[in-house]
Amino acid sequence: MENDIIKANISHEEVDKFGQLADKWWDRNGPLKSLHDINPLRFSFIQKYTGLNNKNILDVGCGGGILTESLAKSGGKITGIDLAYDSIEVAKLHAERQDLAIDYQVIDVEQLSQEKSDEFDVITCMELLEHVPEPERLVKACTQLLKPNGLLFMSTINKNIKSYLQAIIVAEYILKLVPKKTHEHSKFITPATLARMARNNNLDIEGMSGFSYNPITQDYFLTPKVDVNYMIVFRKKNNLV
Repeated sequence: MENDIIKANISHEEVDKFGQLADKWWDRNGPLKSLHDINPLRFSFIQKYTGLNNKNILDVGCGGGILTESLAKSGGKITGIDLAYDSIEVAKLHAERQDLAIDYQVIDVEQLSQEKSDEFDVITCMELLEHVPEPERLVKACTQLLKPNGLLFMSTINKNIKSYLQAIIVAEYILKLVPKKTHEHSKFITPATLARMARNNNLDIEGMSGFSYNPITQDYFLTPKVDVNYMIVFRKKNNLV
């Protein structure tokens, strides 16, 4: 029964979607180019709030390891988890070629939270919230894995008309920055909704930033505006709820 409950928060369609792109993860000009382009922004946002050297770090939904490798190069002890077996195999091979010690596992974050608790200093969960059926369960599992006073970094897409136009119509169909049908607007999450989920799970907001794309310069940049893409960092309270 417990395994059935865990599986309920997994969209196999989403897992298969990204698993089919496994051989493209490290093609910097391929269908996942945007993840390579935004990776410096994600990494700089993380570094703004914490050092990573000697930290125990978990990257949830790590895919082929784009962010995971950046975290590993900063001196942390890194674990990367994903449910797409082919993506994890690609991540393992690429890390080996880069001589990086990363513990990659094919496991669901809820299952991992059943096995461990208060384990990690830093957890990153980027571009995953909008791909699971029940995002608050994802927040809860990450919180359980986080040490008291630890930091949880998440990124997702705001839910409004502008985000539908920019993140789906423009990004997927006009500029083709990401593959078509990568996103569903109904699964986007407002910062207020995510903040409520955080409060329900013993987390305080430490900071937030938006990021956007300039089609003329073809560059991504950080912005105070969080009306489309945004990153947010939470700190786990020391007291238990």
